[in-house]
Amino acid sequence: PDQGPNLDVSREAPGVPLGPEPSNPGRILPRDPAQNARKASDEEGGELVHQDCPQPRAGEEADSSSRSPVAKRRKVDTEGKRGRQREVGEEEAQKMRTLVAAMSKEQLNRYEVFRRSAFPKSTIKHLIQAVAGTPVSQNVVIAMSGMAKVFVGEVVEEALDVCEKWGEKPPLQPKHLKEAVRRLREKGQMPSTKHKILFF
Repeated sequence: PDQGPNLDVSREAPGVPLGPEPSNPGRILPRDPAQNARKASDEEGGELVHQDCPQPRAGEEADSSSRSPVAKRRKVDTEGKRGRQREVGEEEAQKMRTLVAAMSKEQLNRYEVFRRSAFPKSTIKHLIQAVAGTPVSQNVVIAMSGMAKVFVGEVVEEALDVCEKWGEKPPLQPKHLKEAVRRLREKGQMPSTKHKILFF
């Protein structure tokens, strides 16, 4: 006798009714939708992609591929510049060590005094502001202070040569400095000015 649908509880999933038995026991039950999707993807040779996941556009893929070589070139250029700067620094250091080793005791003492000497930055700042009429940054003051130090060093070095050629001994006198400035001007190593300025 027909007892109605079978509502026995599944042993694998307790509390879930099994439901009525299929009328056709020989019919193959449909697979899980996820399995069908995976099978279709395998047959097409593609990859299973979830619909909610955004996919990159063709233009974006092209952009990323085009940017990567540029980034690589920039990285290589940066590393090359750093390597060249390191080599130049090492060469300059080697030249300085050779020069210091060849100095006499008097020259070495004078070089050490030159390295320790510096113009007061406050004085340089007031002088620049008085000439330019505008406030200046600290970087400008540092740069001008260094340039002034180099200029004075060149004048003193030329004055020492003048003193030696004239058969005189230090200390330097105003006539030595004046002759040194004149010689530097003839060599084109003096800054060009519109008005002639007499330093001494």
